[in-house]
Amino acid sequence: MPEQSERPEEPETADEPSTQREHDAQRRRRRAVFLRELNEAKELRERVQPRRARAARMRQQMRMRTFRW
Repeated sequence: MPEQSERPEEPETADEPSTQREHDAQRRRRRAVFLRELNEAKELRERVQPRRARAARMRQQMRMRTFRW
């Protein structure tokens, strides 16, 4: 729980919104990196296991065909 120690419980100051924006920007950057790495891992897994990946794609297509809106 390092986030709690970083934020002492004090009334909001004038520069609080800027630190919040920086915190949000940093979180978005970390999330973007994570999603990019996750996508790379999925692509690598599909290349390494093409038969399993193809079967998974086929199952997904079948699910989408039988899905009712």
